[in-house]
Order: sequence, then C-alpha cells, then structure tokens
Amino acid sequence: MKSRKPSLTYTPFEEIKELLKAKSISLRENHPVHEEVHEEVHKGPECEEKLFNEAMEGVRPISRENCVERVFQMDLPEGSRNREDAETLARLVDLIRSGIGFNILDTPEYIEGTGYNVHPEVARRLHRGDFSIQAHVDLHGLIAEDAREVFEKFLKWAVMTGRRGVLIIHGRGLSSPAEPVLKKKVVEWLTHGPWRKWVIAYASARSCDGGAGATYVLLRQRPVSKRLKTRSKRRFTTFFS
Repeated sequence: MKSRKPSLTYTPFEEIKELLKAKSISLRENHPVHEEVHEEVHKGPECEEKLFNEAMEGVRPISRENCVERVFQMDLPEGSRNREDAETLARLVDLIRSGIGFNILDTPEYIEGTGYNVHPEVARRLHRGDFSIQAHVDLHGLIAEDAREVFEKFLKWAVMTGRRGVLIIHGRGLSSPAEPVLKKKVVEWLTHGPWRKWVIAYASARSCDGGAGATYVLLRQRPVSKRLKTRSKRRFTTFFS
C-alpha cells in the first residue's frame, strides 16, 4: 500500500480502493429487487423494518484489523504561539490568587491631592509608600458629624506629637446609595478650612493598608504662612473620581 502525505482533510474512504485490491474486505453481490418490495413501501413501519433487514442481509462489521488508522499531531512552531495571551493569563491568576499586579491608581476610586507649592509627584510617592505611616484612625461606620469630631481630635494629636505620616480609614462607601459619604467628607476636611495649611499631600492607600477605603495624609511640621500662600501660584489640586 502506497504511503500518502498527511492531509488536514478528513477522508475516511480514501483507503477503500487499496483494501479492495488487497482483498481485505469483500463486496456482497447485488440481490434482485423483488416487485413486492415496491408494493410494500408505503405499508407502514413493519414494512420499512423488513426492507431494512433485507437490505442489510449479509452485512458484517469490518474488523478493526482492516481499518486504516491515521493519527495527526500538529505542533505549532514556537514563534507562532501567542506569548502575550499566556503572560496575560499568568498575571490574571496571580491577581486572583494573591492580588499581585493590582494597582489602585488604575481605578476610578483613587484620590490624591497636594498642598500649597507642592509638586504632584509627592502625592504619588505617598501612595507608593515612600513615607512612613506613624499613626492611623478608623472612621468607618461613623456618621459624618461624629466622624468630623474624631478626625479633628486625631489630626490635632498628630500635629502636637510630631506625626508626619498618618492613615485615615473611612471605607469605600459601597453601601451609600449615591457616593461614598465619609470618603468625600475626608477630602473636603483636608482641602478646606484650617487643615488645608497643614497638609502637604494626601493619596489613596495601598491595598495592604485599605486601598480605596483609606487615605494617607502627609502633614507639615508647621502650617503654611500667609506669605507663602500669597506667593504660591500652585493652588491645591484635587483629583476625585
């Protein structure tokens, strides 16, 4: 039997001619068609079954030894594989299992801001963890009025004790019907009123410290003077999504 080149087209009867030549299988002889067959075609299911049995008379299953088996195994060349998809899948697995690769900066919940005459990069550095966090306060679950009181006392204590980097936990506000109330209030308290002159920068915390549900605040050693506020051309910038 002649060998054939592998083909991607499935042709199950391609080898029948060679099998017939080798006499591995035999064809049954044609039986004469009886006239009564034509008369019984429309006589019901029993007649159809009889016709089928007559047509299949003498038919035997082909032995597996006489079958031509063809196994195709195609390996794609290394260069044609989509390495980018594989890398993306690996990163997704790491993200789901351990949170590796998640960046709060890429989400609409991220917030940041800087004080008088402060470069915006300071807020990014604060978010990255370049500054030590020396104290924290948890406002989560409090109503706005009580949270304001706790917030005021905490920042006064931080300033008096020389704490420069602090963490304010306010929650993400997912249960709020419209917007995160406490989170928005914290930004308001940091950017308006007396605490504005004490703030160098603020930014959403890293995932390990609460992510979008907490905010880092970098405080000054002393408040900004009126002269510096007058000369400063850079206004307090806030990014709140």
